[in-house]
This record gives sequence, structure tokens and C-alpha cells, in this order.
Amino acid sequence: MTITVAIDCMGGDHGPPVTVPAALQFVREHADVRVVLVGQAGAIRPMLGDAAVGRVSVRHASEVVAMDESPSLALRNKKDSSMRVAINLVKAGEADACVSAGNTGALMAISRFVLKMLPGIDRPAICAVLPTMTGHTHVLDLGANVDCSPEHLLQFGIMGASLVAAIEHRERPTVGILNIGEEEIKGNDVAKRAAELLADSGLNFVGNVEGDGVYKGDADVIVCDGFVGNVALKTSEGLAQLLATFLRQEFRRNLLTKLAAVVALPVLQRFKKRVDHRQYNGATLLGLKGIVVKSHGSADVLAFTRALQRAAEEAGSGVLARISERVARQQPLQETA
Repeated sequence: MTITVAIDCMGGDHGPPVTVPAALQFVREHADVRVVLVGQAGAIRPMLGDAAVGRVSVRHASEVVAMDESPSLALRNKKDSSMRVAINLVKAGEADACVSAGNTGALMAISRFVLKMLPGIDRPAICAVLPTMTGHTHVLDLGANVDCSPEHLLQFGIMGASLVAAIEHRERPTVGILNIGEEEIKGNDVAKRAAELLADSGLNFVGNVEGDGVYKGDADVIVCDGFVGNVALKTSEGLAQLLATFLRQEFRRNLLTKLAAVVALPVLQRFKKRVDHRQYNGATLLGLKGIVVKSHGSADVLAFTRALQRAAEEAGSGVLARISERVARQQPLQETA
């Protein structure tokens, strides 16, 4: 089975100098994928050379969505943007997935307008992979929905569990809800009601997960509203930067610490690789009738390649069918509750 990924080459902080080399690297490493490079052909074609003829094509798009552009204006006024054209390819069935490092709000608005929502899902959610002490976890929502109802959080749990089951071939991944304590009485009314719905859903619900439990690996899937999720994510990124800065400062303090750094270099390199955020780049916009993956805007070639790999994995796993099937099974339970 050949997977075709449409790439918004103009999106992100760097555009074609990152997206095009990442696409070519992706094609070289995977013999069963094709890519459609969407954007201004004059900027893309000179970077291709003789690379992977037949599995790399270019689709011209005359407009670009700026990183600070209003999502509503991008949706209304830029119908030939690289972002819109790439999503249209998924809608038309010419691509199995779309990847963009562009404006998150615009990507969400355009994707929802063009692709529509899966039956039984009210809102899309941003789902990303985070490293843990035991492997990794999937967290959603990370910013698409600031205010959520308990029913929305239930849907997030269903979508996250379906994604993990599809990609990692685990039929009953554990699901938790991010909260301020492990006890059932903790949290606001929305969190407590969402926990009740999740417990009655048939999912492998393990209860409340505190903030430190995210990185302990307390659950395979952790649900929260977009406000809490985005704050938790950005706080984690800031902490990682803080620790890296402190380590550099301490190892550079004097000659003795510099010598210690040389001795510790292999350990530090392995540590850096394990926590390298680029290895986890690529957040999925779950709930749409199509696969859309959002790369970090500042992604380099390695990070963007990882986002492409994530899109291809999801496209080949049947995750959309799994979500639809699970939601369909859930609705009769809600009606009889």
C-alpha cells in the first residue's frame, strides 16, 4: 500500500528550506510513500534536483498563509494558499494525509471547513506524543478547545484511545483525565462529570492523573481541555529549556567542570536524544474526516521528517475508521444512560 502525503511547503518559520529537504529525506527512507509538495513552484522545483522521480510531485499554490494571519481571513480570502490546497488534496482523495508547520489556528479552521467532522465528534482536538519514564503518552487537547464540556472530554478519550490502538496495536490502552488530584472528589464539575462518563464508556479508564503523572507514564492517553493542555505543554517545554541551560552553565563554570563535561559527554548525548522534542514533533488534529498533522512552526529537517512519518503511520493504520466505529458503539450507551 502506497501512502501519499500532501505537504504545505510554505508554512512554518522556514518554509521550503526545511520542508522540501525533509520531504526528500522522508521519501528516501520509505519506499512505500509518495509526497505532493504544495506551494509556490518557483521556490520548490529548484530544490528537487533528480530526487525520487515518480514519488515526488509539485502542486502549485499561489498564496501563503502567514504565521500571524487571522484564521478567519485565511479561510475566507486565501483559497489558493498552500495550506488550503494541501487540505483539498486530502478531501479529494488525492492524498491520504496532510502535514503543515503553518499557522495553527488557520490550519484548524481550514481543515474543519474543508474536511468536516467525523460523525459523533463535535470538535477536533490537538493530540501529541510526549516522552515518559516508561515510554510515551498521548495527550489531548493541547490548545484547540479552551472550554470543553464533559462530553467533549469523553470524545477526546475515545479518539485518543482509538489512535493508540490503531498505531501501536494495543486494543485497550489506558486512559486518564488530567486533574489536580488522584481522588475522585478532586477537580471541578466538568472534570468530575467527565471522569464519570469515561468510567462508564467501556474504555480502559484509570482515573485522574496529576501533572507529574504525565511524565511518569500513568496512562497511555491523557485527556484535558485545550487551556490546561496548552499551559501544561508550554510549561514542560520551558522546564526542558531551563534544565538544558542550567546544565550548560554548570559544566562551563570552571576548568574542572569542563573536564567533567568531557567525561560525561556520552551520557549527556544519550540524555539529549531521549528528551529531544524533535523526535516527538507532529500533533494530530483528531476528529476530522481526514488526517491532518501539525508540525511545530520552528521545526528543522529532522523534526519535520518526524511529522511526515507520523502522518504516514496514521494514514496506514485505519485510525479514522476505528474512531468512527468506537463512537458509533458509544452512542447507544449514552442514549440508555
